[in-house]
Amino acid sequence: MLIQNKLAYRNAVFLSVTLGTLLITFSLLGGKEDLFLLLNGDLGNTADVFFHYITYLGDGIMWVPLTIFVYIYRKKYLPLVLSAIIISTLIVQVSKRYIFEKEARPTNSVTINKSNIHTVKGVELHSNNSFPSGHNTTAFCIYLIATLLVQKRYFWLGGFLAAAVTGYSRIYLAQHYPLDAGAGMIAAVITISISSFIQGRYAKNE
Repeated sequence: MLIQNKLAYRNAVFLSVTLGTLLITFSLLGGKEDLFLLLNGDLGNTADVFFHYITYLGDGIMWVPLTIFVYIYRKKYLPLVLSAIIISTLIVQVSKRYIFEKEARPTNSVTINKSNIHTVKGVELHSNNSFPSGHNTTAFCIYLIATLLVQKRYFWLGGFLAAAVTGYSRIYLAQHYPLDAGAGMIAAVITISISSFIQGRYAKNE
């Protein structure tokens, strides 16, 4: 574990695990389709535009500016970021393509009436490889890493809101079920826990 910001990191992990667990639990108990339809409701044109763009904060490309920043300003934490990229990619892609390869996305579900799904114009909808959400995994990985590195007292709370909104965008845009989003959050916590251990071993050897 990194020495700095331990308390903030623990708070961030607690929030991430709690939200992820709640989404998974309610999805399994109440039905993932019903919870999806509840959270996917149309919030208007402004929300459509907002979530259309905010969802990019969970795109894999966001690893690039973070890696560049760490390389220039916090180079000793490069093992943390690089291991997080590798581990999160393995968890998500192995799950999507081999373990849950036939998991349909909401718009490809055979049990949901398509007319009940809110979609946003201009958003390309995927059909399969739904579980877990890669965007949620990336968003929460970056959030947890930032919580460890940013020396701001309440960043862990503001960062959580940003990550959660990014995660919700995947449901609002009809790209994922809440179950997928929750799994992505848990995957992020697992990823950063392992990456923090690797960073700690690297620092000790240095």
